[in-house]
Amino acid sequence: MITDIKANTPEPIAISENLKSFKHGADVEPVIEDLIQGKSILIKEFYNDGISLLEDLHKYLKLKLPNKSFKEQHEYRSEYFRLSNLILLEIIDQKLCVKKSPSIGWLEKFYPENNHFFLTFPQIQGLNSAWQWYKNGISIPVLRNKMHPYYGTYFPTRFEHLVLFDNWLKRYVGPKKTAIDVGVGCGVLSLQMVEHGFQKVYATDINPNSIVGLQEYMGTTKLSRKIELDLGHLFGKWEKQTELIVFNPPWLPEVPGSGGINDAMYYNKTLFPDFFAAAKKRLLPEGKLVLIFSNLAQITNVTKEHPIETELAEGSRFQLERCYKKTVSAASSKTKRDQYWRSSEEVELWVLTNI
Repeated sequence: MITDIKANTPEPIAISENLKSFKHGADVEPVIEDLIQGKSILIKEFYNDGISLLEDLHKYLKLKLPNKSFKEQHEYRSEYFRLSNLILLEIIDQKLCVKKSPSIGWLEKFYPENNHFFLTFPQIQGLNSAWQWYKNGISIPVLRNKMHPYYGTYFPTRFEHLVLFDNWLKRYVGPKKTAIDVGVGCGVLSLQMVEHGFQKVYATDINPNSIVGLQEYMGTTKLSRKIELDLGHLFGKWEKQTELIVFNPPWLPEVPGSGGINDAMYYNKTLFPDFFAAAKKRLLPEGKLVLIFSNLAQITNVTKEHPIETELAEGSRFQLERCYKKTVSAASSKTKRDQYWRSSEEVELWVLTNI
């Protein structure tokens, strides 16, 4: 077990000067103007005052910024992220200093010795949502037991790609001695492989929260002997060859300003070339390389390039055994953003073999 990893948590903010505050029903225009100028605003009476200010901020941005195309939606979210993170809440003795606020267990878990600090309102919203998921668990259709995802860890909210992978595992007839899960996240793919009979899964992630959360989730159960974790880029410390390598990478190329928002969604120019080069060294001659991907970048006109197709055309390292595809379910009626592309989106499961 890895014992020296510390999870990433929101950095406490120390404030010495008096801040302007906002209360629902007050004139919101000067408050938004202060936010635009980079001035922080304190929510100090009711938790819902912060919710109200965020709603007003959305209304303001909808008038100022288009929010139709995929690129425009990204720009909208970036500006909302910048302004909303100037709205602050005060924490004393691991509790929010506003009325009718949620009880968030992470505050005691992450800041046991910090008795007075501030966090941004979106950070508190994220901590609250993550606490509910962690405390109550979430059901994943392809797993027997609920997952309890740790704060700051990617977990699936759609399941089409997991169903594709599960169906492939049911048909898989190769050896099941070892597998490598690159970018384990909250551990769903690794757990699927264990449930389908793999004796040992080596799992990596660059996110310490993923490793900390999975270690806590597995504890000292037999899962901890079947899934071995490492904090590291791509394959981390795993050098030995294996029968199966599984990778569920980000599905979109990075764009300017993408840092800090949905980092798990974006890949840089070197990720796929580096991955394929390293995978070639670690895949046994008769092994399988499975990548889970999507046509999202192509149908939203972010890029015409498909990194897996590029590798197959130029890499001369792997050949395609088969690509399975599954149409994505329609967006929820509760979704506020226009997701016109969802009717054309497909998740993909690529199975490659050595050349």
